[in-house]
Amino acid sequence: MTPALPTLLIGQAVALGAPAPPECLGDYAASRAGLVATLLVLAAQEAERGPAARAWENGALRSLFEAAEREYRDVLGAGPPPADGAATWSGLDAENADLRRRLIALHEAAEARRDATLQRRILALYVDMAHARRLELPGAGG
Repeated sequence: MTPALPTLLIGQAVALGAPAPPECLGDYAASRAGLVATLLVLAAQEAERGPAARAWENGALRSLFEAAEREYRDVLGAGPPPADGAATWSGLDAENADLRRRLIALHEAAEARRDATLQRRILALYVDMAHARRLELPGAGG
């Protein structure tokens, strides 16, 4: 799971807001500063790429459903609700959660019907989605 920017920022606030006991100021303070620095790097990456990754992912899921709609109408129904265009973290994530629930149902149906072509397409989409949301820890390299 890639944490959204608000979650990363809350983590930083918690790390900085809790006072350290006096006996822990040396190593503990250094460790906490390192944690906050790491969270800041992750937050910067998420701020830069997060909304675009979510918007792309939501579009890719809708495209997959459109392609599978004829054969899987019983699973997908009449189609996902129209995108509400909410470009907020919570709006994009709420839309994504609904689309992912539908993806799980579609994947289960493809497995039950032994539809290897659709299963491969879904698995490839999972890989692409993970890549789009990837955050890199400082010093971890590519």
